[in-house]
Amino acid sequence: MTQVQAPVGVPMTEDERDQFERDGYLVVRSVLTDDEVAVARAAILRFRERRGAAGALHQLSAVTACPELAFLLDHPRVFGYVWSLLGWNIHVYHSHVDVHPQLTRRQPDWWHWHQDGGRQNRELETDPRPRMSVKLAYWLSDVSEPGRGNFTVLPGSHRINWLPGPPRRDVAWPAPQGAVQITANAGDVVVFDRRLWHARSDNYSPVTRVGAFFGYTYRWVAGRDDVGGLPRRPEWATFSPVQRQLLGGAGNGDGDHAWGHEPSTTPLYGELANRGLLDGAIPALIR
Repeated sequence: MTQVQAPVGVPMTEDERDQFERDGYLVVRSVLTDDEVAVARAAILRFRERRGAAGALHQLSAVTACPELAFLLDHPRVFGYVWSLLGWNIHVYHSHVDVHPQLTRRQPDWWHWHQDGGRQNRELETDPRPRMSVKLAYWLSDVSEPGRGNFTVLPGSHRINWLPGPPRRDVAWPAPQGAVQITANAGDVVVFDRRLWHARSDNYSPVTRVGAFFGYTYRWVAGRDDVGGLPRRPEWATFSPVQRQLLGGAGNGDGDHAWGHEPSTTPLYGELANRGLLDGAIPALIR
């Protein structure tokens, strides 16, 4: 799709803001035209084909994977919601594209409910935690009926730091009381607060679920030091693993490591564990 200078949209209305603050999300209907849906959907499915993935796909860095999706970053029909909530000093810090075809057998029990932000939800100590980011979920397939892998939310839960759940994620557990599956047509967008407790339901329908997701946060949620050349300099080999972590060098390059999903690969976690310093009374230290 040819990129043009797009308007930045219009601010959200006071009624929309009130609804967002109450529920933690908004469903915006018919944001994309049929042609825009077709362009975005085709780009994602082509990427999946190039990857040789016939089944489900969850790919980080949406525009890196599919440059054709750049027009979704600031789509004028929906971008106004982002800057109305976060202001102008923002960037995309997390994005992904997803494909979920029909499941032919029942999946094992798994507690999918979560808030976005990873370790933010351990390491920010206020109650409720600050918003920090909002996310746009573009639907590129028909999820207008439940049971199609619908985005499932607990309205108002962005004000709740902890959600009662099972002792382990693989234990059968009922969905939170009041949870709803959001139904949407291709071209609709869900704008949601990253703190909103949500989950993806399983898709047992013949409709392949396709979506693109963009998370926005403040530009100061990023490293300010310029250390890009350090890993290529001989001094790098003399630094300890913790020192490399502090300089942004830990991880395997998949774009997700800094969120702390794999503590065992984080050098400082290992050092604290070896020294018996992971005090369970300190939430930020809990695995």
